[in-house]
Amino acid sequence: MPAALRVSFLVASLAVLPLLTWFLLPVLPPLHPAAEVYSGGKSYPASPLEFVRLQKGLEFGGYPLITNVQVLDFDGDGANEIIACDASENSISRFSFSPDGTWKEQILITDVAVPAHSTSVDIDGDGDRDIIVSILGNIMPDDGIIGRVELFENRGKEFVRHIILDDVRRVADVQPGDFDADGDLDLAVAVFGYNRGKVLWLENQGRFKFDAHELLVAPGTIHVPVADYDSDGDLDIAAIVSQDEEELWGFENLGNGHFKNHKLWMTYNLDLGSAGLVKADLDQDGDVDLILPAGDNLEDRDAYPQPYHGCYWFENRGGWNFEKAKISDLGGTYAADVGDLDADGDLDLVLVSMTNDWNRPGTASVVWLENDGQQNFTTWQIASEPIHMVTTAVGDVDGDGIPDIVTGTMNILKPFQRLGRVSIWKNGLKEKR
Repeated sequence: MPAALRVSFLVASLAVLPLLTWFLLPVLPPLHPAAEVYSGGKSYPASPLEFVRLQKGLEFGGYPLITNVQVLDFDGDGANEIIACDASENSISRFSFSPDGTWKEQILITDVAVPAHSTSVDIDGDGDRDIIVSILGNIMPDDGIIGRVELFENRGKEFVRHIILDDVRRVADVQPGDFDADGDLDLAVAVFGYNRGKVLWLENQGRFKFDAHELLVAPGTIHVPVADYDSDGDLDIAAIVSQDEEELWGFENLGNGHFKNHKLWMTYNLDLGSAGLVKADLDQDGDVDLILPAGDNLEDRDAYPQPYHGCYWFENRGGWNFEKAKISDLGGTYAADVGDLDADGDLDLVLVSMTNDWNRPGTASVVWLENDGQQNFTTWQIASEPIHMVTTAVGDVDGDGIPDIVTGTMNILKPFQRLGRVSIWKNGLKEKR
């Protein structure tokens, strides 16, 4: 065959073969049996412990965007309140329980551009709680310099705004700790950004001034829980990074404001969907473990539960070694919290789902994991609505001494139905007794 003809034949083959492959491959028999398609939409047995959703006084309109809820005694009167971040109203609210069984909402702070998280702490040492707000600037993916950390000084009848960090990308979390042992509170900061982000610690210089120190450059940092993870007497920082290779990091406090970075875990599953990080001594062995809810796929307009979604427990084994175990398979898991819900002396968990299969009736939006004391967990379903849950907190909100559950919804994906805003799930354990 002449050389010119051989070249022509080769060029034609290169053009035709991909087309033939595209047409023929789907109809060829598989080399092995096809794996079962993951259907998602899982439901669980109904909880033997009754949780009643309280709605009176919690009415809403529109499509709520609650990004964070917490249960704490904000005003120091001995009774817990709920602090909620509302990204649709760009505000921070406090919900207080009234003796008549209703809830009163008080807006504490306004004009915060998409708050991701609020941190209530006495930053200036004057005996009351100030509020530090992690500001995203945009609830949707954005790499713009639109993030901030704003500190609201509590002056009794008003909160005075101090901007303590700007010129950064979207900020998802701020947590306090005295990292340099100088007697005041510094701050750990998660700059989520989108394709670019970082972990910082802010050194408190007094008078609401802070110096920023960089610990890690990585996109998608969500939470930075602070604890003494290596049990050496000082405060360390942990962080979950959710973009690119999803990674769990520890920052060991070496003293005098210096840290050593430890990559504790990573996965090549770029779709795992790390959604947060919770510190807790889950096995109550005296050290601090980490809990990772996974199921964030908000970047997918047709988000759907996946078999690798659920909740992962990272058991602290000492020496900055954390052993991973999957303890739940709830599709679309977006948040977790810990508490002794059945009052049996061990720690249970509450999980909520953002993107379960909401077109399938009965799929779980709120579950609790009952701990048998040996860290074997049974999943019990509390509710299948509201849907689009993204935040939860455990604590006694009605003053009966029994931990209840608070949840919040963020309605940015279809279906726009079975809506909720802030929901309170009263624990029926006291009545059961």
